[in-house]
Amino acid sequence: MRIPKIIALTFSSIELLAFELLAFSSPAAAQGTWQTHAPMLSSRTEVAAVALREKIYVIGGFGKNGELMEEYDPALDRWRHRAPLPVALHHTSAAAIAGKIYVIGGFGASGQILDTVFEYDPVADQWRKRSPMPTARGALAGAASGEKIYAVGGIGTNGLNTGANEEYDPGRNVWTKHAPLQTPRDHFAMASTHGRLYAIGGRLNGNHTRNLAVNEEYDAGSDRWSYRAPMATSRSGIAAGVLEGKIFVFGGESGGGTFNQNESYDPLKNVWQIWAHMPTARHGLGVAIIGKTIYVVSGGPKPGATFSALNEAFTP
Repeated sequence: MRIPKIIALTFSSIELLAFELLAFSSPAAAQGTWQTHAPMLSSRTEVAAVALREKIYVIGGFGKNGELMEEYDPALDRWRHRAPLPVALHHTSAAAIAGKIYVIGGFGASGQILDTVFEYDPVADQWRKRSPMPTARGALAGAASGEKIYAVGGIGTNGLNTGANEEYDPGRNVWTKHAPLQTPRDHFAMASTHGRLYAIGGRLNGNHTRNLAVNEEYDAGSDRWSYRAPMATSRSGIAAGVLEGKIFVFGGESGGGTFNQNESYDPLKNVWQIWAHMPTARHGLGVAIIGKTIYVVSGGPKPGATFSALNEAFTP
């Protein structure tokens, strides 16, 4: 379903209600269970998180811990420090391909907007710098699809949203530009499933009072974006992960507080489902999946610069 940009942002209350009745499935009792696990070694927010080889890596963060990386072993319920980032980062993105982790863009310690790409080898516990993004930006979203990484959206060097959609090929260490987002935004989540990319939620020009529920699907084969069913809740500062083909979206922030929402999107049915709420509402969190368990880590319990070491795990 393709919706013009202006309509996607200006549903009337009647239209939105009709859309929700068609696009959401909410069980009588919210399903799924939560468990609390060992907390991180440091309290942070605005982190990136990624799973690789049965471990979870939490990278960067706003404030004094922007250079840190911690590794979590779910089998042992144990955290340990790994080699720190070459530079402090927050509001960055991360993805794993072929046994390596790639950390792309973000803000530096003093708020500068970056185009950097760092590759981490967990076996050697070493970082190296790679070819920079064509478009410097922070509060972007990234996801791996096939053997490529897509870095999308964010806040550019002019302080405004960019719809940039740039593909990184780690094997060749080169970037390629593609069709931009239809609704440029920041602090959103992106995930890859069924051969498509999905850009979900976010905010306009860094303003958490201007949150969105918009959901865009990207088809790399045709280099086209299309609008899909929006989230039940307009929110930003969110994180997402894919389990059994569904995209689970957690948390978020607005001017009035933080979110404990846990909603999943089924791309094949174009339907959202509401699940058991997070035990702790927060924004700027990270999500990583091991097996059939979704780990929701770090994040700020209150709007703005608040921090946590939380490690809460959800099983649908």
